[in-house]
Amino acid sequence: MPQDSRVPATKAQNHTTSYTRQEIFAQPQLWPGTARRVLDEVARLSLGARFQRARVVLTGAGTSAYAAEAIASAWPMATAVPTTDLLVDAERSLGEADVLISLARSGDSPESAAVVHVARTLRPELFQLAIVCNANGALAQSEVDHVLRLDPRTDDHSLVMTGSYSNLVLAGLTLAHPDEMLKQVDGLSGRTEALLADLALASRTAASRVVDRVVVLSSSPLSGWRREASLKILEMTAGRFPVMAESYLGLRHGPMVFVTPETLVLCLLSSDPLRRAYEVDLLGELREKRIGYLAGIAEIDEPERYFDIVIPAIAPCLDDALRTPFEIVGAQLLGYNLSLLTGLNPDNPSPNGIINRVVQGVTIHALDGQ
Repeated sequence: MPQDSRVPATKAQNHTTSYTRQEIFAQPQLWPGTARRVLDEVARLSLGARFQRARVVLTGAGTSAYAAEAIASAWPMATAVPTTDLLVDAERSLGEADVLISLARSGDSPESAAVVHVARTLRPELFQLAIVCNANGALAQSEVDHVLRLDPRTDDHSLVMTGSYSNLVLAGLTLAHPDEMLKQVDGLSGRTEALLADLALASRTAASRVVDRVVVLSSSPLSGWRREASLKILEMTAGRFPVMAESYLGLRHGPMVFVTPETLVLCLLSSDPLRRAYEVDLLGELREKRIGYLAGIAEIDEPERYFDIVIPAIAPCLDDALRTPFEIVGAQLLGYNLSLLTGLNPDNPSPNGIINRVVQGVTIHALDGQ
């Protein structure tokens, strides 16, 4: 398969010139602008009234699907349906939706524009909004009612999505909770910049302990976070380490057999006291069974009681459903450092073309199946 011309197919780059590293580190500089750009568009188009009490379907493919999942966790009456499901089951997926919001970095994945067309054919009255990082992609030129274009710097050059993911999630959360996100974004941006060196060091130490596999744990409001964190580790290591994403309570129901004494267990602790109580119980059980090297994204007293290493939490007091765009940075850096340690180029960890920056090989079939 042809390589994306934007990503050099060279051997591992010097880490200081890596697109991936630059794009991870640039995220906090972009977040305030993303929130304000969204608020400006909402005001200009009077979208607030349209979204009030609306039944919203959020969609995207791959990382963008996990962005949709993270946003839906914080949006009452919203559901997330990946384009890869919606395209083949559109009538049931759209149901009684009032609004369809498509999320994408490039917008050039075959399913992106196809879903817009299918939705327009089946439900011509449905209001469709696209949030994109690439203003010139196929999704931005499709049949949507409006395109919300993010800062061009969110359109990552790297094969993996990092800055594009956090900014797409932040854009959606700002639609759902405009006042809260505007209140929080500047402070969390500054806190992230101040913590980047510590985040990089802790994630590098955690990456050095990966021997055979990784487990990523979070509670339900952060399910989009854990699935994206898992994908980043999987993508940036070209699948060399099996990765499993689970909830704390769900791990006991069979998946715990995946955890060996050497398994890196990446744990994001909840800001909610009840959820955290259940999470700490599970960590204690892993300790008792002497399985897992526990890496916690947390701000907690006596962290050594629970974790072998702590990666600083960026928003430990924020409602869990709003934390994803900020807390994903630690997981991104873990994947990045693990990629370097395995001798890969994080910008293009799949030089043989198994995966590409823009998905290829999808044939779009007509609604009648032809």
